[in-house]
Order: sequence, then C-alpha cells, then structure tokens
Amino acid sequence: MQLFRFHNPEYLYLLLLVPVLLIFMIINARLRSKKIKTAGDEALIKKMMPGFSSYRVNFKSFLQLLAVTLAVFILARPQFGSKLEEIKREGVEVIIALDVSNSMMAEDIQPNRLERAKQAISTLVDRLREDKIGLIVFAGDAYTQIPVTTDYVSAKMFLSSISPGIVPKQGTSLESAIDLGINSFSPKMEDSRALVIITDGENHEGRVMEAVERANEKGVVIHTIGIGSGTGVPVPVTNQGRKDYLKDNEGNTVITKLDEEVLKQIAFSSGGKYVKASNTNIGLNSIFNEISSMKTQELEGTMYTEYDDQFQVIAALVLLVLLADILIMERRNRKLSKIKLYDVQV
Repeated sequence: MQLFRFHNPEYLYLLLLVPVLLIFMIINARLRSKKIKTAGDEALIKKMMPGFSSYRVNFKSFLQLLAVTLAVFILARPQFGSKLEEIKREGVEVIIALDVSNSMMAEDIQPNRLERAKQAISTLVDRLREDKIGLIVFAGDAYTQIPVTTDYVSAKMFLSSISPGIVPKQGTSLESAIDLGINSFSPKMEDSRALVIITDGENHEGRVMEAVERANEKGVVIHTIGIGSGTGVPVPVTNQGRKDYLKDNEGNTVITKLDEEVLKQIAFSSGGKYVKASNTNIGLNSIFNEISSMKTQELEGTMYTEYDDQFQVIAALVLLVLLADILIMERRNRKLSKIKLYDVQV
C-alpha cells in the first residue's frame, strides 16, 4: 500500500487564489473585447489588426494560471511512502514501559510528567537506526501499545495518542510492566534485550523484586528513569471545565512524589542504570548510551521507508507550460496562418 501526503500542506491554502485569478482573467477578457467593439466597426478593426488573436491571449492566460496552480503543489511537496519492506539488520531490542497512571499528569516536570516523557521517547526513536523498539503502557495493569518493531514511523504515531485514559485500571504496578516486558521480546533474542521503565516509582501493587528476578533469568537488563519531584506535588484534573486537583475518598488532595529507592533497586539488581529526570534532561540519552554498548544480534522485521518527494513530475509540467506560454505569441504567425487545417482561422 502506497502512502501519500503533502509535507507542507499549509501551502495548499494558496489554491484559494486560483478562482480569484480566474475571475480576474474573465473580467479582463470581457473588458478587452468591449473596448475593441466600442472603438469602431468590428470588421474594420480586424482588418487593421490582422495578426491579433483574442483566442491566443486567453489561452496564454490559461497557461499562466495552470503554471501557478502547479507551482502551489510543488510548494506543498507531494510525497509517497514505499511499501512494507522485509529488512535484516544488526541491533538490539528495546522495550519502553511508560507509566500512564494519573500521577504522571503532575506538573513538577513541564508541561507534565507524561508529556515530557513522550517527548523524550520520540527523540529516542529518532536516534534509533538498527534496533527494534516496543512500547508498553502501564498503571494498575500493563498493556502492549506497540509490539517490538523496526517501523519507527508507526511507533511515533502511536506514541502521540497515549494518555491515562487508555488504561481501564489506575494504580502503578511495576511488576505487571516488567512481566509483560519480559514476554514481549522476540523468542530468538537471547541477549541484547533492554527494558526501560519510565515512572514516578510509586509502586502500589505486586511483588516487584520477584519480577526483577524473572527478568534476570531471561537475560533482560532493566533501566529505570525516575520522573517527578521528591517533595511531592498535587495531581491536576479537570472538573466541569475548571482546573482542580485529584482527591482521595476522604476529600484530601492527593500528593504524588518520586520514589527513587525502588527504581534504583530494580536497576541495580538487573545490571541496568537508574537516572533521575529533570526539566532539561529526562535521561534517555544516558540510557541510550548504555544500550548502544550492548551486544547486537541479527534482527528481522518490516517497516515503511521514509516518504520520498515526488514534485519532479509536476516541476517538469510547469516548465512545459511556461515554455508553451513563451512560444505561443499573442499575434498570429503569418507563415503558419497559411496552413489551413480547418476552415476556422484562429
């Protein structure tokens, strides 16, 4: 399946000028015809201007309008994506487990913990070249958002739709995230497997260290990124169109804070690295460097190649139209006019 898009679709608004120019051309042609008629006897004027052709003038105006229209499409940069391709490469498999619990909406990391984490993941995907990536979201339970893939374009598309509302059960179960991550790697991958957990570390459910032991048995290295403030902040929510803060069953404002200890323990116990995120640095660059040093294996997968510009054909048409506009003169060519293929002379 071919994918089509305009890289700069905002330029398509210039097409709104085309009907305006067309109306201007029609008005101009009528005014020119009216002036000729009011100048005197029409038969006499034609004898005085034997080479003049209103048809040629109008046709040249049409060519100019066509050139403008085609030029707009060039500015919009039409592009096609290629078909899915089978690829083989040397790399590692990376699965990112992203916390989407309500506490990730806290704004101690701007614009909030979750959005900042998504921005960092998007940047990480841009840096990947030979590796596979998968994405897990978790709160009270864990869910596969993107199976391990080399299709980075699709990975970024799915990433943009992630929010706390995509999971039915709230909470923070690091155990579920780790177990699902372990089972999400390709069966053939014995080494070169890294699980990156991005969370505020408030583990409310499960026996997380038992899950870490299962990861160690499978050879999965777990890196953790702690995102949030250690002092604690309220969790913003929207209530009847107004900004409010999340409250517990007793009406008290819920305060969420980063729990670094459990995240450090997870990373150190599995041979991974722990990084504390900040407003300026989420920490994925540091984790990426660790992943880059891992042993690579041959990976197989499918992916869409990048979109290719397809404006060349339109540009060639514009040149042909402009060339025709130059070659077609407003006055008849006397030598060519002697060649009468039809009875009607233009």
